[in-house]
Amino acid sequence: MSWKRREFLKQSSLATGALFTGALSPAMALPFAPAALTILHTNDVHSRIDPFPEDGSRNAGLGGVAARAALVAAVRSEGMPTLLLDAGDIFQGTPYFNQFKGEVEVKAMRAMGYDAATMGNHDFDAGIENFAHQWAHAQFPLVNCNYDFTHTAMETVAKPYVVLQKGPLKIGLLGLGIELDGLVPENLFGNTKYQDPILRANQTAALLKKEKCDFIICLSHLGDRYTEAKPSDEILARESYDIDLVIGGHTHRFFEAPKVYTNRRGGQVLVNQVGWGGIQLGRLDYIFSGPTGKNLAKAHTVEVRKKTST
Repeated sequence: MSWKRREFLKQSSLATGALFTGALSPAMALPFAPAALTILHTNDVHSRIDPFPEDGSRNAGLGGVAARAALVAAVRSEGMPTLLLDAGDIFQGTPYFNQFKGEVEVKAMRAMGYDAATMGNHDFDAGIENFAHQWAHAQFPLVNCNYDFTHTAMETVAKPYVVLQKGPLKIGLLGLGIELDGLVPENLFGNTKYQDPILRANQTAALLKKEKCDFIICLSHLGDRYTEAKPSDEILARESYDIDLVIGGHTHRFFEAPKVYTNRRGGQVLVNQVGWGGIQLGRLDYIFSGPTGKNLAKAHTVEVRKKTST
């Protein structure tokens, strides 16, 4: 029996006793079938289709879609509902992108069964029309709620949010992108209009709350945190109301553990990020133990290389 299944059974037995973070209230003591969710995530893979070369460098042999696909398949074989997500900058960084303009990357993600992704600034590097064209290969949603794509090739491609059913759980997913002006030549993103990401995230998460989502995830390409005053995942977490988890990107940070923030309601928001190049696969295991009980049971990153255990 896998760790995940053992832990789920253990927590199920505690559902009418206590949560990880405290005792159940009388309301939460009502009958409720406990549920589990595993979230796997990547960010800033940058067209790393093959592993890094075996040249003795720090990243030698790491990454590559074949090894990642094997890890994902192993986790799914544990039998728990699983989400596979990406926080942007899928494109740019190896000759695969130079030659095929993103087709290989998107098709590889489709083959791995990604559930959703958001976009990064480098995903516009071959132009917005190319981005829209390549996403036709995806067959999974691209989410962003703070870019106005009206009258662009992405207008009917990107969605502000999606709602996915995973087992008994209703999961809301929204996406955020960094300001493109100054990072991407204007001719590559065209008439795309950047909107305040914190405002739009809160508006969109409120909609997901009204749709009675059990858990709300933001796929963010804002970046972890900055010394200057600009939107970041840290600011988003502190200024949010209804977001439970932020999967971040852009700043290529390798987190040892998710960061924990307090939101505007006094609730807990987790932020996680797993570097760049597909070197790591993030894994977050949640247990849902009541109408409002959602608790991180375990968080760990998995190094992506051949025959790596989960």
